Amino acid sequence: MTRDYELAAVDLAGSQFTVEQTGRDENFRPEYEARDVTGDTVFRGTYNMYQNPGEFSFVDADGDEVVAVTASGALDIAGDYLLTDSQTGEDLVILENDLSPSRDTWRIRDADDRSVLAEINSRGALVTLGRKVLPFGQWIAHEYTITDTEGERVGSIESEFAMFDEYAVTLSDTSAVPTDPIVVGTAVIDAVQGT
Repeated sequence: MTRDYELAAVDLAGSQFTVEQTGRDENFRPEYEARDVTGDTVFRGTYNMYQNPGEFSFVDADGDEVVAVTASGALDIAGDYLLTDSQTGEDLVILENDLSPSRDTWRIRDADDRSVLAEINSRGALVTLGRKVLPFGQWIAHEYTITDTEGERVGSIESEFAMFDEYAVTLSDTSAVPTDPIVVGTAVIDAVQGT
């Protein structure tokens, strides 16, 4: 991977992260926080699902915006989400969702040439649907596999049975996939599929 997909304002060095939905704000919008292996907060954000559906920004521990996410269309669960570095203004990647009954696939694509950099695959749309419509469906644990451009497994995103989602993001090869977009993407995927 020749291009740098790291965010300018945060350090996501390492191979293990926690991404947690910490609750909801006064307007019932889901709030997220990402922490590194030492437990330090690397970013947090609130999914703006009412005033500007599909817009999502994350700030660092000091409250400075580090990345903005914009959907290609409002309330589009199977669509594209552009990640832009808030410090440099550079469009980094596109999160592209391909929802099918057998598998829920998110592709991380280069924002310029749209080449695939990684894929995040879950158990399928039926699990996603169950999390939305079943009583207490949001408590169903979710598991994703991260693969590189060759289709090799290079990591996982796993949650436990809980009231609010908490994901353990583990990468076995950080040189094969863009770490920062995967960690940010974990929160975006949960927000989009959980609303």
